[in-house]
Amino acid sequence: MKKVLAPIFWLLLALAGAGAYATIALRRAEPVNSAFILVAAVCTYAIGYRFYSKWIAARMLALDDRRATPCEVHDDGRDFVKTNKWIVFGHHFAAIAGPGPLVGPVLASQFGYLPGTLWILIGAVLGGAVQDFVVLFCSVRRDGRSLGQMVKEELNASAGFIAVLAILAILVILLAVLALVVVKALAESPWGIFTVGATIPIALLMGGYLRFVRVGKILEATAFGVTLLLLAVWGGKLVYQSPHWSQCFGLRDITIAWIIIGYGIVSSSLPVWLLLAPRDYLSTFMKLGTIFALAFGILLVLPDLQLPALTRFTDGSGLVVAGRIFPFCFITIACGAISGFHTLIASGTTPKLITRENYVRHIGYGAMCCESFVAIMALIAACALDPGVYFSMNVKGEPAATVAKISALGFPVTAEQMDSLAHELGEKTLFGRTGGAATLAVGMAHIFSKAVNGRGLDLWYHFAIMFEALFILTTVDAGTRVGRYLLQSLLGRAWKPLGDPKNFLATPVAAALMVGAWGCFLIQGVRDPLGGVNSLWPLFGIANQMLAAIALCLATTIILKMQLQPVSKVEGRESRTGKPVLALITVIPLVWLVAVTFTAGVEKIFHPDPRIGFLAQAQVQKAKMDACYQREQSPGPHESITDLNERIRLARAELLQSRALHFNNLLDAAVAGVFLTLVAVIGVLSVREWILLFSRRKAAVLHETEPVWLPDYAVVEGGRKFSGAAGTAALALALAKEWSGESHLERAQQMCGGHCSVKALTSRQEIYVKVTKQRYNGVRRCC
Repeated sequence: MKKVLAPIFWLLLALAGAGAYATIALRRAEPVNSAFILVAAVCTYAIGYRFYSKWIAARMLALDDRRATPCEVHDDGRDFVKTNKWIVFGHHFAAIAGPGPLVGPVLASQFGYLPGTLWILIGAVLGGAVQDFVVLFCSVRRDGRSLGQMVKEELNASAGFIAVLAILAILVILLAVLALVVVKALAESPWGIFTVGATIPIALLMGGYLRFVRVGKILEATAFGVTLLLLAVWGGKLVYQSPHWSQCFGLRDITIAWIIIGYGIVSSSLPVWLLLAPRDYLSTFMKLGTIFALAFGILLVLPDLQLPALTRFTDGSGLVVAGRIFPFCFITIACGAISGFHTLIASGTTPKLITRENYVRHIGYGAMCCESFVAIMALIAACALDPGVYFSMNVKGEPAATVAKISALGFPVTAEQMDSLAHELGEKTLFGRTGGAATLAVGMAHIFSKAVNGRGLDLWYHFAIMFEALFILTTVDAGTRVGRYLLQSLLGRAWKPLGDPKNFLATPVAAALMVGAWGCFLIQGVRDPLGGVNSLWPLFGIANQMLAAIALCLATTIILKMQLQPVSKVEGRESRTGKPVLALITVIPLVWLVAVTFTAGVEKIFHPDPRIGFLAQAQVQKAKMDACYQREQSPGPHESITDLNERIRLARAELLQSRALHFNNLLDAAVAGVFLTLVAVIGVLSVREWILLFSRRKAAVLHETEPVWLPDYAVVEGGRKFSGAAGTAALALALAKEWSGESHLERAQQMCGGHCSVKALTSRQEIYVKVTKQRYNGVRRCC
């Protein structure tokens, strides 16, 4: 019966998805309901995960649960830690799901809902999820090595050194923008600052509880963690309503920036089990819970999309993102479709925690699908807003001038309307809240409020702010830790103790250097007169996609080697069963990314329009600086001392602003040029490697770590036979029960990685097995 119903179910799902795609792509005469985008997304992710990812896992990667993972071989209690698979999923999802899926779709909504929707869905299933899956697999097979180390081993030493430099440079920009979005969301928001700050001691409590008090009691820790988190949201409202505490927590943007810099040094140095893993796990419940609640709210409210499929700004005249729809829509939406930052997590913290190779599929591919779903929710929330409100929040300038400009473009809005909305949300103003985070919070608050008959708009708004900031801070944590790993590997070449991850002095030194690098760009962005995000976000998108291009070069090289390796002799002849054409699963996304990012990079540097090109904007600011000098030194006729002083004051203020913008644009142009050069070199070296492999002038040698095999015991229990990983888990549980007492069953379950078969076995406790003490020692070492 199941064989008959399953094909029918998947056929109906495919038809539903096709119908939703046709509606959002072709309907123009009337507004499109957001439910169609929701249906298209769910169908796309379900089919992609069920069929495409399973085919990659079985046909190309051949995941094997009997092969020990890095944390089973190198468990050190600090970086390599055997962790429950759901906590690993939570950590990985929380680490990769930063501002990209939240902010990118909101900013790109100015082009209309259609291009963003298609890029998020197709790009994620065929590109981003495949990249994350393959890179995580490669790192697990290589002792959890970083992306740069794998490039060095699989390509050559020169490419590896260039890759590490490129990754560090790109990571600095990525982390600076992540932190900048948090600053913009929390600036002068006492409610949000209190709630986000409260998540740190909550995570520390969870980490200590799971490590020392109740080992393995995930549900207990989750229950009190989520409860405390919700109380923190409610407590934030009390802080906001108190004049004294509201003043204490209503911090300026520059103050928040320095706090985040200090937090980055501390969080990236602490053991992973104390803050990073529990915080990520806790925030994943909040993230996914909020996103699924938002999806339910959309289905309940069924809001129409206020923005059209394509807007007038596809020609490059956009108020939020300057530039044409190609390539700027595809670099603005990065993490929701494909993101190079994910590969740093997939080759950084996650492979050091995962306990079974088969978990790579649902963590690598599945977490990316979840993040893409977040991006779709953000797109719907932004497009369902009143367009006048949307543009007023994302354009920097004086309220009166902003309202006049936006209304003249056909999106009517008034200052009174914006002030009234700000009062309802518990904010001082909504004008100029650039960065997209506040816009998304307003969109989410409207949907949640309508779902409960218009109640609690301010509470929903600040809940959304907390949700976003928590979303992004976890990425800053994990990203800085990955940067510390890379930096320590470089510093170790100069002085060996600095490269030792167990050296307690080297760790904070490397963390401080990494945070200091991205902290400089963060302070620059906070002081930027145009809001920072306008200039740094395109650079963020370019850097992110270029990092993805490096990762796809590596993935393509490894897949080619796997397919070109000779197999054992069959009937006296050497046979090759590999198919190099399978490398197209990474080559196609790579070609698209190279086209997008290099076009965007060249335009951002050399485009003659000052709104787009960094150098053109620098020339404009240089001319303004010269005009300010001249105005300051040329007195007007019959000018009084008071007028002279006022003119000098205004000229110097404008001079300082122009000087800052001139420096920022020159710096951004130089950084973009460095990125283009580094990635181009790695691309050329990769193509050379592929040619050598195809021509057989270089052997297809994989640099995987020598495998350590877990024992393949067979355990008979209740008439059923458990072998492989399930048999090993059952054996460890039986031995723990026999020699250590009932109280150690939970510990044994944790030792075996929380395999799905373990829970069923322990619930019945009817394991019959005869073993020797010698076998028990073997199991204890491996599990």
